[in-house]
Amino acid sequence: MDRIRQKKPKIAVIGDLMIDHYIWGSCERISPEAPVQVVNVSNESMVLGGAGNVVNNLHALGANVSIFSVVGDDENAVVMDELLSNTDVKEFMIVKEPNRRTTKKSRIVASNQQVIRYDNESTANISLASQVKLLEAFQKELFHFDIVLLSDYGKGVLTANLTRDIISLVKAMNKPILVDPKGSDYSKYFGATLLTPNKKEAVLATNIEIDSEVSLSKALHKLKTDLNLDYSIITLSEDGIGLLDNEVKVIPTVAREVFDVTGAGDTVLASLGVALASGFEISEACEFANKSAAVVVAKVGSATATLNEIEEYEHSLNQGKSENKIKDFEQIKRIAKRLREQGRKIIFTNGCFDILHRGHATYLQKAKELGDILILGLNSDESIRRLKGESRPINNLEDRAFLIGALESIDFVVPFTEDTPYELIKLVQPHILVKGADYEGKEVVGSDVADEVVLIDFVEGKSTTSIICKINAEGKKAIVN
Repeated sequence: MDRIRQKKPKIAVIGDLMIDHYIWGSCERISPEAPVQVVNVSNESMVLGGAGNVVNNLHALGANVSIFSVVGDDENAVVMDELLSNTDVKEFMIVKEPNRRTTKKSRIVASNQQVIRYDNESTANISLASQVKLLEAFQKELFHFDIVLLSDYGKGVLTANLTRDIISLVKAMNKPILVDPKGSDYSKYFGATLLTPNKKEAVLATNIEIDSEVSLSKALHKLKTDLNLDYSIITLSEDGIGLLDNEVKVIPTVAREVFDVTGAGDTVLASLGVALASGFEISEACEFANKSAAVVVAKVGSATATLNEIEEYEHSLNQGKSENKIKDFEQIKRIAKRLREQGRKIIFTNGCFDILHRGHATYLQKAKELGDILILGLNSDESIRRLKGESRPINNLEDRAFLIGALESIDFVVPFTEDTPYELIKLVQPHILVKGADYEGKEVVGSDVADEVVLIDFVEGKSTTSIICKINAEGKKAIVN
Protein backbone atom coordinates (compact mmCIF):
# COMPACT_ATOMS: atom_id res chain seq x y z
CA MET A 1 0.00 0.00 0.00
CA ASP A 2 2.84 2.39 0.80
CA ARG A 3 4.16 2.12 -2.75
CA ILE A 4 0.80 3.40 -3.99
CA ARG A 5 0.71 6.19 -1.40
CA GLN A 6 4.19 7.31 -2.38
CA LYS A 7 3.65 7.04 -6.13
CA LYS A 8 0.20 8.67 -6.38
CA PRO A 9 0.04 7.54 -10.02
CA LYS A 10 -1.34 9.75 -12.78
CA ILE A 11 -4.03 7.83 -14.62
CA ALA A 12 -6.23 8.65 -17.62
CA VAL A 13 -9.66 7.06 -17.98
CA ILE A 14 -11.46 7.00 -21.33
CA GLY A 15 -14.90 5.53 -21.73
CA ASP A 16 -18.64 5.70 -21.22
CA LEU A 17 -19.59 8.12 -18.47
CA MET A 18 -23.01 7.71 -16.90
CA ILE A 19 -25.06 8.70 -13.91
CA ASP A 20 -25.97 6.08 -11.32
CA HIS A 21 -29.26 7.20 -9.80
CA TYR A 22 -30.44 5.45 -6.62
CA ILE A 23 -33.94 5.67 -5.19
CA TRP A 24 -33.77 4.36 -1.62
CA GLY A 25 -36.72 3.16 0.39
CA SER A 26 -38.47 0.36 2.23
CA CYS A 27 -41.14 -2.14 1.25
CA GLU A 28 -43.84 -3.46 3.53
CA ARG A 29 -46.64 -4.40 1.13
CA ILE A 30 -47.59 -5.53 -2.36
CA SER A 31 -49.60 -3.23 -4.62
CA PRO A 32 -53.32 -4.01 -4.92
CA GLU A 33 -53.11 -2.83 -8.55
CA ALA A 34 -50.51 -5.37 -9.71
CA PRO A 35 -48.26 -8.05 -8.18
CA VAL A 36 -45.42 -5.60 -7.54
CA GLN A 37 -43.77 -4.19 -4.44
CA VAL A 38 -44.77 -0.78 -3.15
CA VAL A 39 -41.60 1.11 -2.21
CA ASN A 40 -41.86 3.94 0.28
CA VAL A 41 -39.10 6.29 -0.92
CA SER A 42 -36.93 7.82 1.80
CA ASN A 43 -34.24 9.54 -0.27
CA GLU A 44 -32.46 9.67 -3.63
CA SER A 45 -28.79 9.94 -4.58
CA MET A 46 -26.76 10.31 -7.75
CA VAL A 47 -23.13 9.34 -8.31
CA LEU A 48 -20.81 8.91 -11.26
CA GLY A 49 -21.27 5.56 -12.95
CA GLY A 50 -19.67 3.57 -15.77
CA ALA A 51 -16.24 5.04 -16.45
CA GLY A 52 -17.09 7.48 -13.66
CA ASN A 53 -17.13 4.61 -11.20
CA VAL A 54 -13.63 3.71 -12.35
CA VAL A 55 -12.70 7.32 -11.59
CA ASN A 56 -14.28 7.06 -8.13
CA ASN A 57 -12.32 3.88 -7.43
CA LEU A 58 -9.06 5.42 -8.60
CA HIS A 59 -9.62 8.47 -6.42
CA ALA A 60 -10.37 6.25 -3.40
CA LEU A 61 -7.06 4.48 -4.04
CA GLY A 62 -5.13 7.75 -4.03
CA ALA A 63 -4.49 8.19 -7.77
CA ASN A 64 -4.48 11.46 -9.68
CA VAL A 65 -7.18 11.00 -12.32
CA SER A 66 -8.17 12.57 -15.62
CA ILE A 67 -11.30 11.57 -17.55
CA PHE A 68 -12.10 11.77 -21.28
CA SER A 69 -15.60 11.03 -22.57
CA VAL A 70 -18.55 12.09 -24.70
CA VAL A 71 -22.05 12.77 -23.31
CA GLY A 72 -25.23 14.33 -24.62
CA ASP A 73 -26.12 18.01 -24.61
CA ASP A 74 -29.04 17.63 -22.20
CA GLU A 75 -30.17 18.07 -18.60
CA ASN A 76 -28.34 14.95 -17.45
CA ALA A 77 -25.12 16.37 -18.90
CA VAL A 78 -25.53 19.33 -16.54
CA VAL A 79 -25.87 16.89 -13.64
CA MET A 80 -22.78 15.08 -14.93
CA ASP A 81 -20.80 18.34 -14.85
CA GLU A 82 -21.86 18.91 -11.24
CA LEU A 83 -20.86 15.38 -10.22
CA LEU A 84 -17.46 15.75 -11.90
CA SER A 85 -16.91 19.16 -10.31
CA ASN A 86 -17.48 17.61 -6.88
CA THR A 87 -14.69 15.08 -7.41
CA ASP A 88 -10.92 15.50 -7.21
CA VAL A 89 -10.51 14.70 -10.92
CA LYS A 90 -7.48 16.67 -12.08
CA GLU A 91 -8.64 17.20 -15.66
CA PHE A 92 -11.71 16.23 -17.59
CA MET A 93 -12.39 16.61 -21.27
CA ILE A 94 -16.09 16.01 -21.85
CA VAL A 95 -17.35 16.46 -25.39
CA LYS A 96 -21.05 17.31 -25.54
CA GLU A 97 -22.74 15.92 -28.63
CA PRO A 98 -26.09 17.35 -29.78
CA ASN A 99 -29.04 14.98 -30.10
CA ARG A 100 -27.39 12.47 -27.79
CA ARG A 101 -28.77 11.35 -24.43
CA THR A 102 -26.43 11.22 -21.44
CA THR A 103 -26.74 7.77 -19.88
CA LYS A 104 -28.62 7.62 -16.59
CA LYS A 105 -29.30 4.34 -14.82
CA SER A 106 -31.97 4.53 -12.13
CA ARG A 107 -32.17 1.81 -9.49
CA ILE A 108 -34.91 1.40 -6.89
CA VAL A 109 -33.44 -0.15 -3.75
CA ALA A 110 -35.71 -1.39 -0.94
CA SER A 111 -34.22 -2.74 2.28
CA ASN A 112 -30.78 -3.03 0.65
CA GLN A 113 -32.16 -5.09 -2.25
CA GLN A 114 -32.36 -3.76 -5.80
CA VAL A 115 -35.97 -4.05 -6.97
CA ILE A 116 -35.76 -2.72 -10.52
CA ARG A 117 -33.54 -0.65 -12.82
CA TYR A 118 -34.54 1.57 -15.71
CA ASP A 119 -32.16 3.28 -18.18
CA ASN A 120 -32.33 6.49 -20.20
CA GLU A 121 -29.53 6.62 -22.77
CA SER A 122 -28.13 6.66 -26.30
CA THR A 123 -26.03 3.67 -27.33
CA ALA A 124 -25.18 4.54 -30.95
CA ASN A 125 -21.54 5.31 -31.78
CA ILE A 126 -20.47 8.88 -31.10
CA SER A 127 -20.02 11.05 -34.19
CA LEU A 128 -16.77 11.29 -36.12
CA ALA A 129 -16.44 14.92 -35.01
CA SER A 130 -16.71 13.86 -31.35
CA GLN A 131 -14.11 11.13 -31.88
CA VAL A 132 -11.65 13.63 -33.37
CA LYS A 133 -12.16 16.11 -30.51
CA LEU A 134 -11.69 13.42 -27.89
CA LEU A 135 -8.59 11.93 -29.51
CA GLU A 136 -6.93 15.33 -29.96
CA ALA A 137 -7.56 16.26 -26.33
CA PHE A 138 -6.19 12.93 -25.12
CA GLN A 139 -3.11 13.02 -27.35
CA LYS A 140 -2.24 16.48 -26.06
CA GLU A 141 -2.19 15.24 -22.44
CA LEU A 142 -0.91 11.68 -22.89
CA PHE A 143 2.68 12.36 -21.84
CA HIS A 144 1.45 13.27 -18.31
CA PHE A 145 0.03 9.82 -17.54
CA ASP A 146 1.63 6.72 -16.05
CA ILE A 147 -1.10 4.42 -17.37
CA VAL A 148 -4.31 4.58 -19.41
CA LEU A 149 -7.58 2.74 -18.67
CA LEU A 150 -10.37 2.13 -21.18
CA SER A 151 -13.77 1.57 -19.58
CA ASP A 152 -16.03 0.24 -22.33
CA TYR A 153 -19.70 -0.10 -21.39
CA GLY A 154 -20.81 -0.44 -25.00
CA LYS A 155 -22.57 2.94 -24.97
CA GLY A 156 -20.83 4.24 -28.10
CA VAL A 157 -17.83 6.24 -26.87
CA LEU A 158 -15.13 3.66 -27.55
CA THR A 159 -15.79 3.06 -31.23
CA ALA A 160 -13.59 0.57 -33.07
CA ASN A 161 -11.53 3.23 -34.84
CA LEU A 162 -11.16 5.47 -31.78
CA THR A 163 -10.14 2.53 -29.57
CA ARG A 164 -7.49 1.38 -32.06
CA ASP A 165 -6.12 4.92 -32.38
CA ILE A 166 -5.91 5.32 -28.59
CA ILE A 167 -4.11 2.00 -28.14
CA SER A 168 -1.64 2.88 -30.91
CA LEU A 169 -0.84 6.24 -29.33
CA VAL A 170 -0.35 4.78 -25.87
CA LYS A 171 1.79 1.85 -27.03
CA ALA A 172 3.93 4.20 -29.14
CA MET A 173 4.83 6.00 -25.91
CA ASN A 174 5.59 2.68 -24.19
CA LYS A 175 2.86 3.16 -21.59
CA PRO A 176 0.51 0.42 -20.32
CA ILE A 177 -3.12 0.46 -21.43
CA LEU A 178 -5.73 -1.65 -19.64
CA VAL A 179 -9.22 -2.38 -20.97
CA ASP A 180 -12.49 -3.44 -19.38
CA PRO A 181 -14.03 -4.84 -22.59
CA LYS A 182 -17.57 -5.15 -23.90
CA GLY A 183 -19.27 -7.28 -26.51
CA SER A 184 -18.09 -10.46 -28.19
CA ASP A 185 -15.67 -8.98 -30.75
CA TYR A 186 -12.49 -7.90 -29.01
CA SER A 187 -10.51 -7.15 -32.19
CA LYS A 188 -10.58 -3.40 -31.55
CA TYR A 189 -8.54 -3.97 -28.37
CA PHE A 190 -5.62 -5.55 -30.29
CA GLY A 191 -2.27 -4.63 -28.76
CA ALA A 192 -3.54 -3.60 -25.32
CA THR A 193 -1.52 -4.49 -22.23
CA LEU A 194 -4.38 -6.56 -20.82
CA LEU A 195 -8.15 -6.93 -20.77
CA THR A 196 -10.32 -7.68 -17.74
CA PRO A 197 -13.28 -9.76 -18.98
CA ASN A 198 -15.23 -11.82 -16.47
CA LYS A 199 -15.81 -15.50 -17.17
CA LYS A 200 -19.13 -14.98 -18.96
CA GLU A 201 -17.64 -12.26 -21.18
CA ALA A 202 -14.58 -14.40 -21.94
CA VAL A 203 -16.79 -17.31 -23.00
CA LEU A 204 -18.60 -15.04 -25.48
CA ALA A 205 -15.36 -13.61 -26.83
CA THR A 206 -13.48 -16.92 -27.21
CA ASN A 207 -16.31 -19.40 -27.85
CA ILE A 208 -14.65 -21.60 -25.21
CA GLU A 209 -16.87 -22.88 -22.41
CA ILE A 210 -14.80 -22.24 -19.27
CA ASP A 211 -15.61 -25.07 -16.88
CA SER A 212 -12.20 -26.45 -15.93
CA GLU A 213 -8.53 -25.49 -15.53
CA VAL A 214 -7.87 -26.79 -19.04
CA SER A 215 -10.61 -24.69 -20.67
CA LEU A 216 -9.55 -21.65 -18.63
CA SER A 217 -6.01 -22.07 -19.91
CA LYS A 218 -7.23 -22.36 -23.52
CA ALA A 219 -9.31 -19.19 -23.19
CA LEU A 220 -6.45 -17.24 -21.62
CA HIS A 221 -4.03 -18.37 -24.35
CA LYS A 222 -6.52 -17.55 -27.11
CA LEU A 223 -7.09 -14.02 -25.81
CA LYS A 224 -3.37 -13.36 -25.41
CA THR A 225 -2.42 -14.74 -28.81
CA ASP A 226 -5.31 -13.40 -30.88
CA LEU A 227 -5.12 -9.91 -29.39
CA ASN A 228 -1.35 -9.66 -28.88
CA LEU A 229 -1.73 -8.86 -25.16
CA ASP A 230 1.15 -8.55 -22.70
CA TYR A 231 -0.91 -10.43 -20.10
CA SER A 232 -4.15 -12.36 -20.34
CA ILE A 233 -6.63 -12.09 -17.49
CA ILE A 234 -10.10 -13.47 -16.81
CA THR A 235 -11.86 -12.54 -13.57
CA LEU A 236 -13.52 -15.52 -11.90
CA SER A 237 -15.77 -13.91 -9.29
CA GLU A 238 -15.31 -15.64 -5.90
CA ASP A 239 -12.62 -17.91 -7.40
CA GLY A 240 -10.26 -14.99 -8.00
CA ILE A 241 -8.44 -14.06 -11.21
CA GLY A 242 -7.09 -16.34 -13.92
CA LEU A 243 -3.76 -14.99 -15.19
CA LEU A 244 -1.50 -15.93 -18.08
CA ASP A 245 1.93 -14.35 -17.89
CA ASN A 246 4.67 -16.88 -18.56
CA GLU A 247 2.35 -19.58 -17.29
CA VAL A 248 -1.27 -19.96 -16.28
CA LYS A 249 -2.14 -19.44 -12.64
CA VAL A 250 -5.22 -18.60 -10.63
CA ILE A 251 -4.79 -15.82 -8.10
CA PRO A 252 -7.28 -16.89 -5.40
CA THR A 253 -9.47 -14.67 -3.31
CA VAL A 254 -11.05 -15.31 0.06
CA ALA A 255 -14.84 -15.33 0.02
CA ARG A 256 -16.56 -12.52 1.86
CA GLU A 257 -20.24 -11.86 2.38
CA VAL A 258 -21.57 -10.40 -0.87
CA PHE A 259 -24.25 -7.70 -0.77
CA ASP A 260 -23.94 -6.19 -4.25
CA VAL A 261 -21.62 -6.88 -7.20
CA THR A 262 -22.49 -3.56 -8.88
CA GLY A 263 -19.29 -1.97 -10.15
CA ALA A 264 -16.96 -4.79 -9.07
CA GLY A 265 -15.48 -4.88 -12.58
CA ASP A 266 -14.69 -1.16 -12.32
CA THR A 267 -12.89 -1.83 -9.06
CA VAL A 268 -10.76 -4.57 -10.64
CA LEU A 269 -9.78 -2.32 -13.57
CA ALA A 270 -8.93 0.60 -11.27
CA SER A 271 -7.00 -1.57 -8.82
CA LEU A 272 -4.92 -3.21 -11.54
CA GLY A 273 -4.18 0.20 -13.01
CA VAL A 274 -3.08 1.73 -9.72
CA ALA A 275 -0.99 -1.31 -8.79
CA LEU A 276 0.83 -1.61 -12.14
CA ALA A 277 1.43 2.15 -12.27
CA SER A 278 2.96 1.90 -8.79
CA GLY A 279 5.46 -0.78 -9.79
CA PHE A 280 3.66 -3.96 -8.76
CA GLU A 281 4.39 -7.18 -10.62
CA ILE A 282 1.35 -8.54 -12.46
CA SER A 283 0.69 -11.29 -9.89
CA GLU A 284 0.88 -8.75 -7.05
CA ALA A 285 -1.45 -6.45 -8.96
CA CYS A 286 -4.01 -9.27 -9.35
CA GLU A 287 -3.82 -10.05 -5.62
CA PHE A 288 -4.40 -6.37 -4.87
CA ALA A 289 -7.38 -6.26 -7.26
CA ASN A 290 -8.89 -9.34 -5.58
CA LYS A 291 -8.73 -7.67 -2.18
CA SER A 292 -10.17 -4.41 -3.50
CA ALA A 293 -13.10 -6.24 -5.09
CA ALA A 294 -13.72 -8.21 -1.88
CA VAL A 295 -14.13 -4.94 0.03
CA VAL A 296 -16.46 -3.48 -2.60
CA VAL A 297 -18.89 -6.41 -2.96
CA ALA A 298 -19.55 -6.25 0.79
CA LYS A 299 -21.14 -2.83 0.23
CA VAL A 300 -24.39 -1.80 -1.44
CA GLY A 301 -24.38 0.14 -4.72
CA SER A 302 -21.49 1.27 -6.90
CA ALA A 303 -18.95 1.34 -4.10
CA THR A 304 -15.22 1.96 -3.79
CA ALA A 305 -12.41 0.60 -1.64
CA THR A 306 -9.85 2.79 0.10
CA LEU A 307 -6.28 1.73 0.85
CA ASN A 308 -7.12 1.75 4.56
CA GLU A 309 -10.08 -0.60 4.00
CA ILE A 310 -7.93 -2.94 1.93
CA GLU A 311 -5.25 -2.94 4.63
CA GLU A 312 -7.86 -3.80 7.23
CA TYR A 313 -9.20 -6.59 5.00
CA GLU A 314 -5.65 -7.90 4.53
CA HIS A 315 -5.16 -7.91 8.27
CA SER A 316 -8.37 -9.89 8.78
CA LEU A 317 -7.09 -12.49 6.29
CA ASN A 318 -3.54 -12.66 7.56
CA GLN A 319 -3.86 -12.61 11.32
CA GLY A 320 -1.72 -15.75 11.51
CA LYS A 321 1.02 -14.46 9.18
CA SER A 322 3.82 -12.86 11.15
CA GLU A 323 5.32 -10.83 8.33
CA ASN A 324 2.03 -9.03 7.74
CA LYS A 325 1.89 -7.87 11.37
CA ILE A 326 5.28 -6.13 11.36
CA LYS A 327 4.88 -2.38 10.76
CA ASP A 328 7.06 0.72 10.82
CA PHE A 329 6.26 4.01 12.57
CA GLU A 330 4.48 5.61 9.63
CA GLN A 331 2.33 2.55 9.01
CA ILE A 332 1.30 2.11 12.64
CA LYS A 333 0.47 5.81 12.96
CA ARG A 334 -1.98 5.48 10.08
CA ILE A 335 -3.38 2.18 11.37
CA ALA A 336 -3.85 3.47 14.92
CA LYS A 337 -5.64 6.57 13.64
CA ARG A 338 -8.06 4.37 11.70
CA LEU A 339 -8.62 2.09 14.68
CA ARG A 340 -9.44 5.03 16.96
CA GLU A 341 -11.89 6.40 14.38
CA GLN A 342 -13.59 3.00 14.39
CA GLY A 343 -13.90 3.08 18.16
CA ARG A 344 -11.54 0.14 18.68
CA LYS A 345 -9.80 -0.12 22.07
CA ILE A 346 -6.02 -0.10 21.55
CA ILE A 347 -3.65 -1.83 23.97
CA PHE A 348 0.10 -1.16 23.87
CA THR A 349 3.01 -2.93 25.49
CA ASN A 350 6.68 -3.24 24.74
CA GLY A 351 9.81 -5.22 25.52
CA CYS A 352 12.78 -7.18 24.20
CA PHE A 353 11.15 -10.63 23.98
CA ASP A 354 14.56 -12.14 23.31
CA ILE A 355 13.79 -15.81 23.96
CA LEU A 356 10.06 -16.35 23.71
CA HIS A 357 8.68 -18.43 26.60
CA ARG A 358 5.48 -19.27 28.48
CA GLY A 359 5.73 -16.18 30.65
CA HIS A 360 5.69 -13.96 27.56
CA ALA A 361 2.73 -15.76 26.00
CA THR A 362 0.68 -15.59 29.21
CA TYR A 363 1.48 -11.90 29.73
CA LEU A 364 0.46 -11.02 26.17
CA GLN A 365 -2.75 -13.06 26.35
CA LYS A 366 -3.77 -11.14 29.47
CA ALA A 367 -2.89 -7.85 27.78
CA LYS A 368 -5.02 -8.66 24.71
CA GLU A 369 -8.02 -9.42 26.93
CA LEU A 370 -8.05 -5.75 28.00
CA GLY A 371 -9.15 -4.45 24.59
CA ASP A 372 -9.57 -5.04 20.88
CA ILE A 373 -6.12 -4.51 19.34
CA LEU A 374 -2.73 -5.28 20.90
CA ILE A 375 0.24 -3.38 19.49
CA LEU A 376 3.69 -4.42 20.69
CA GLY A 377 6.75 -2.19 20.55
CA LEU A 378 9.84 -4.36 20.07
CA ASN A 379 13.33 -3.18 21.07
CA SER A 380 15.85 -3.21 18.25
CA ASP A 381 19.10 -5.16 18.65
CA GLU A 382 21.00 -1.93 19.27
CA SER A 383 18.70 -0.76 22.03
CA ILE A 384 18.87 -4.18 23.74
CA ARG A 385 22.67 -4.08 23.71
CA ARG A 386 22.56 -0.65 25.34
CA LEU A 387 20.13 -1.92 27.99
CA LYS A 388 21.45 -5.43 28.65
CA GLY A 389 25.04 -5.55 27.41
CA GLU A 390 26.93 -6.77 24.36
CA SER A 391 25.95 -10.44 24.88
CA ARG A 392 22.31 -9.68 24.13
CA PRO A 393 20.09 -10.19 22.26
CA ILE A 394 20.36 -13.92 21.71
CA ASN A 395 17.93 -13.71 18.76
CA ASN A 396 18.12 -10.87 16.25
CA LEU A 397 15.30 -8.41 15.58
CA GLU A 398 14.02 -10.16 12.47
CA ASP A 399 13.67 -13.50 14.27
CA ARG A 400 12.14 -11.95 17.38
CA ALA A 401 9.59 -9.96 15.37
CA PHE A 402 8.60 -13.05 13.39
CA LEU A 403 8.13 -15.20 16.49
CA ILE A 404 6.21 -12.60 18.49
CA GLY A 405 4.02 -11.89 15.47
CA ALA A 406 3.12 -15.58 15.25
CA LEU A 407 1.20 -15.30 18.52
CA GLU A 408 -2.56 -15.04 18.09
CA SER A 409 -2.77 -12.38 20.79
CA ILE A 410 -0.57 -9.96 18.81
CA ASP A 411 -2.12 -7.72 16.16
CA PHE A 412 0.87 -5.56 15.23
CA VAL A 413 4.61 -5.52 16.00
CA VAL A 414 6.57 -2.27 15.68
CA PRO A 415 10.37 -2.27 16.14
CA PHE A 416 11.92 0.84 17.73
CA THR A 417 15.55 1.88 18.10
CA GLU A 418 15.29 4.30 21.04
CA ASP A 419 15.96 3.27 24.66
CA THR A 420 12.27 3.80 25.45
CA PRO A 421 9.15 3.49 23.26
CA TYR A 422 7.92 6.98 24.16
CA GLU A 423 7.88 8.34 20.58
CA LEU A 424 6.07 5.20 19.41
CA ILE A 425 3.50 5.49 22.20
CA LYS A 426 2.82 9.09 21.16
CA LEU A 427 2.09 7.87 17.63
CA VAL A 428 -0.18 5.03 18.74
CA GLN A 429 -1.99 6.96 21.53
CA PRO A 430 -3.21 3.74 23.19
CA HIS A 431 -6.21 3.54 25.44
CA ILE A 432 -4.35 1.18 27.79
CA LEU A 433 -0.61 0.89 28.38
CA VAL A 434 0.43 -2.48 29.79
CA LYS A 435 3.61 -3.26 31.77
CA GLY A 436 4.77 -6.01 34.10
CA ALA A 437 3.93 -5.99 37.81
CA ASP A 438 7.59 -5.19 38.61
CA TYR A 439 6.74 -1.58 37.60
CA GLU A 440 4.61 -1.20 40.73
CA GLY A 441 5.52 2.16 42.27
CA LYS A 442 7.70 3.15 39.30
CA GLU A 443 7.10 5.69 36.56
CA VAL A 444 5.87 4.02 33.36
CA VAL A 445 7.10 5.64 30.15
CA GLY A 446 4.09 6.83 28.16
CA SER A 447 1.70 6.98 31.10
CA ASP A 448 1.09 10.65 30.23
CA VAL A 449 -0.13 9.61 26.77
CA ALA A 450 -2.29 6.55 27.47
CA ASP A 451 -5.72 6.80 29.10
CA GLU A 452 -4.83 4.09 31.60
CA VAL A 453 -1.86 2.00 32.78
CA VAL A 454 -2.41 -1.65 33.73
CA LEU A 455 0.24 -3.81 35.43
CA ILE A 456 0.17 -7.58 34.81
CA ASP A 457 1.82 -10.23 37.01
CA PHE A 458 4.55 -12.38 35.48
CA VAL A 459 4.47 -16.18 35.59
CA GLU A 460 6.64 -17.29 38.51
CA GLY A 461 10.08 -18.54 37.46
CA LYS A 462 9.66 -17.79 33.76
CA SER A 463 12.14 -15.32 32.27
CA THR A 464 14.67 -15.02 29.47
CA THR A 465 17.48 -14.54 31.99
CA SER A 466 16.65 -17.80 33.80
CA ILE A 467 16.59 -19.66 30.48
CA ILE A 468 20.02 -18.27 29.52
CA CYS A 469 21.42 -19.18 32.94
CA LYS A 470 20.10 -22.71 32.61
CA ILE A 471 21.59 -23.09 29.13
CA ASN A 472 24.95 -21.81 30.37
CA ALA A 473 24.85 -24.15 33.36
CA GLU A 474 24.03 -27.14 31.20
CA GLY A 475 26.78 -26.17 28.79
CA LYS A 476 29.39 -26.04 31.59
CA LYS A 477 28.18 -29.39 32.93
CA ALA A 478 28.55 -30.96 29.48
CA ILE A 479 32.12 -29.62 29.18
CA VAL A 480 33.07 -31.01 32.60
CA ASN A 481 31.59 -34.41 31.75
